[in-house]
Amino acid sequence: MPWLEAPLRDALQRSHSHALLVQGPAGVGQLELAMLLARSWLCESPAAVHQRQPGCGECASCRLFAAGTHPDFQLLLPEALDAACREALGLPAEEAVEHKTGKAKPSREIKVDAVRQLLGFAQATSARGRAKVVVIFPAEALNAVAANALLKTLEEPSGVLRFALATHDPAGLLPTIRSRCQSLSLPLPPADAAEAWLAGEGVEPALLKAAGGRPQLAREWHEAGLRAQAWSSLPKRVARGEAAALADWAPPRAIDALQRLCHDLLRRSHGQPGQYFDTAALPACSRVQPLLAWEQQLRRAARHAEHPLNAGLLIESLVTAGQAALTQAR
Repeated sequence: MPWLEAPLRDALQRSHSHALLVQGPAGVGQLELAMLLARSWLCESPAAVHQRQPGCGECASCRLFAAGTHPDFQLLLPEALDAACREALGLPAEEAVEHKTGKAKPSREIKVDAVRQLLGFAQATSARGRAKVVVIFPAEALNAVAANALLKTLEEPSGVLRFALATHDPAGLLPTIRSRCQSLSLPLPPADAAEAWLAGEGVEPALLKAAGGRPQLAREWHEAGLRAQAWSSLPKRVARGEAAALADWAPPRAIDALQRLCHDLLRRSHGQPGQYFDTAALPACSRVQPLLAWEQQLRRAARHAEHPLNAGLLIESLVTAGQAALTQAR
């Protein structure tokens, strides 16, 4: 991700804190930047160390890090994201946490037991004598008990211990956690850089607009089967009440798509261009109230999107409501 190079170098040159909070919108590479920082902090190349340059990628430490076997590095993730994140980072499958068997689904929270295990790692002596590094993602997944358990170590780390916390929701973190970290903002990348990267990944650059300028989200949608033509036709299909347009989408993603459409329709009704859709693809709207009512319905549905009673019926009802809103808004 070429847009990470400048923030990485800037952080290595200017940061003086043992804990960095990498924050920005989801889908722009916060975790990847945190991992690059970790590799650089652990790098044993004399030139990289003394000049505060990114990790060399060739020393023994960098090779261990790339293999996912560095003894002085820990990556803390929620159970529900562990396997997917490690696969995306190229870490070996055996490094992923084995979830408990039973009916309970893997948690999306980082719980206190995981933090306590991390504290044991943090208090041990560095195996290679360089430093010990912890990456936490997404940092807002720390529940209140886990966050409080981390506070003392975050404030007074033992030895040469460094943290990189990555988040797209800094407001979801305890203020006491935020106050102990130096902030590193990661904005949306320039469109040309993001489109070039997507093209190299085999993704239609047009999906970048659909994803709100977030290249990782655009790639994720492409891998899930979304194509630019299907996205551009969505407004007209919803206007015709065609729920089949979203039949292959999981409810959370389908509702998210409808929310983006409703957002752009509201922008269009105020004479503004679409943010996620080309303006020409959006039906003309002159009345705002029907769209606002549909927006509220979508917001309510999003709260229970992970566990709908009947996914097909839910999406059909939301598309029908969207068709009615568009009819009334003309």
